[in-house]
Amino acid sequence: MPGLIQESPFKTITVKELHPTFGAEVSGVNFNDLSEEQFSEILAAMAKYGFCVLRDTGLDDEAHVRFSERFGELDNIRRYLVGGRKPRYDHYELFDAGNIDNDTGGILDPKSPRAHSNRGNGLFHADSSFNPRRASFSLLRACELPPPGNGGNTEFADSRTAFDELPNDLKNELLSHDYVGANSMTHSRKLGSPEFFEGVDPTQSPMQRHRIAQLHEPSGRMNLYIGAHMHHIEEDGKEIPNSWELVQRLNQHATQKKYLTTVQWDRPGDLVIWDNRCVLHRAGGGTFEGKYRRDLRRTTVHDDSPTAWGLNARDTVWRGFNSQANPKHLGAVGV
Repeated sequence: MPGLIQESPFKTITVKELHPTFGAEVSGVNFNDLSEEQFSEILAAMAKYGFCVLRDTGLDDEAHVRFSERFGELDNIRRYLVGGRKPRYDHYELFDAGNIDNDTGGILDPKSPRAHSNRGNGLFHADSSFNPRRASFSLLRACELPPPGNGGNTEFADSRTAFDELPNDLKNELLSHDYVGANSMTHSRKLGSPEFFEGVDPTQSPMQRHRIAQLHEPSGRMNLYIGAHMHHIEEDGKEIPNSWELVQRLNQHATQKKYLTTVQWDRPGDLVIWDNRCVLHRAGGGTFEGKYRRDLRRTTVHDDSPTAWGLNARDTVWRGFNSQANPKHLGAVGV
């Protein structure tokens, strides 16, 4: 049951379940001298629970990156640094998941192009499904938070249990067909702010393809690899009939209330780790927008599983900004 302290199978960490089927708060991690035994238990907790919350870690940017490297090769922001754009941090491995204006250091204007593109983060998604090589883990750390009660929480959906509980007809359809999701960041940006990106056509942008029904190898369970980046569904290289209806049906099924739980950020130093191969997540809005600073920084680990590259060529050019961008969209990410 959620909230119970689990006595086993962990020896070096303490685990408190957050939801009946997934999610846990982990304590007892020694970040100053993390042993292989303890790191193995963190990986085991991730395989079981899909996401883990670690409170008051004391990590700075350097330690955040070094800890993340224990999980595998890290993605970086270099492909986004075009047109004179500068990084906010000394480490290219850190992605800016906050609301700080890069130019002024102040609070991002909610009407700015970047804020419009960030609205896509408020839809359930898996990080990097729009990339040729998808992500395994994401590690998101709070550096500065709004006052309590102003929103900005992070919500998670259990896409493994959602697969388990698919209606029989739909589960049989997925298992008997080789369905592939065509994913695009442009698509999710437009879904998040359709009026602002009205003239943007996701079909004119590159799409990366990953299978929908996948085995999550660390747990041995099947997973729905879906979310807001999925533009349409293909089989044998062609879009299937009624593709968008199936996209919507799968996403609506996986984000039912019974599959959801919310993580509240309590204090700077809190860290949430999730496995994009078995959970979906979204950024929660709130009254903090345009009013209070919310500085969150994320590292993203490249997947190294056999399905990491999906159906994509390993020499595919990774893109940060789309050639459709016009002056109105200057500063937006993914269009």
